[in-house]
Amino acid sequence: MSRKREKNARMKAVALRYSPEKDRAPRVTAKGSGLVAQKIIELGQKYGIPVQEDPALVQILSQLDFYQEIPPSIYLVVAEILAFIYSVNHKYCAAGSHKE
Repeated sequence: MSRKREKNARMKAVALRYSPEKDRAPRVTAKGSGLVAQKIIELGQKYGIPVQEDPALVQILSQLDFYQEIPPSIYLVVAEILAFIYSVNHKYCAAGSHKE
């Protein structure tokens, strides 16, 4: 197995969706490891979705079921994600790159 394949085999990713009008908390919409994780990250980048690299966070979120709302016990972790996303969005809009 090549070094790149070894790295991809260990890669993990979890995608969240949050619709305040529908959801009480963010939900897990995709998760996987290896090539699936790579594809989740590539799709996020392709569609301008902020990607945060945090192995401990991925470990926690990957234990949740698909479409499961984030439980209250990890709201603090989710708050950190949302703060990161808001920060990225603010920088993006401030740079004048926001498309209507």
